[in-house]
Amino acid sequence: MFTRDSFGEYLTNLLEAAAYPFETWRGTIGLALVTAVTYVLLILSTMPAFSLQMLGDGLHWFTYVLVSLTETVYRTDGWTGLAVVLLYALLSGVAIVNAVAQLRLVGLSSLADLSGIVPGLLASGCASCGAGLVGFLGFAGGVAVLPYDGAALRVGGLLLLLFFLGRAGHPERCAITTEARQ
Repeated sequence: MFTRDSFGEYLTNLLEAAAYPFETWRGTIGLALVTAVTYVLLILSTMPAFSLQMLGDGLHWFTYVLVSLTETVYRTDGWTGLAVVLLYALLSGVAIVNAVAQLRLVGLSSLADLSGIVPGLLASGCASCGAGLVGFLGFAGGVAVLPYDGAALRVGGLLLLLFFLGRAGHPERCAITTEARQ
């Protein structure tokens, strides 16, 4: 259960984690690249068979496929659906840039902290249309039977990413506070 102080610390950690990629040019470029790649993967995963078929015919179809599937997400789910995909891409970019920084600073001993991102990234595919990256892994049938087209899974994936970022905080500072016992 959150107390007022711990919730405040969590929000501070979340804001610091979100701001970290913008502290250096390298982090900002990394964020932009990871966000773009994640967006492309999420959009292409909305209709995996279409994407594979068109791109299998040649990479000259890439722009057509990306624009067509972005339009499909917009026409299917509106601005809200497109915003969810963009939010997932952005949060995934922030999480990956922070995870790489934490791994670089702390080394392999930080893998326990990084394990919180994996479920969020797997569920993030469901932000696109329902199947997404989970569909690429062979779980599309399981997602298809979820009520409300997997909306709960989308929200759960976003919450996992936000939880990871808020728990981890700034990669260069320890987010765990210790209280002195008297």
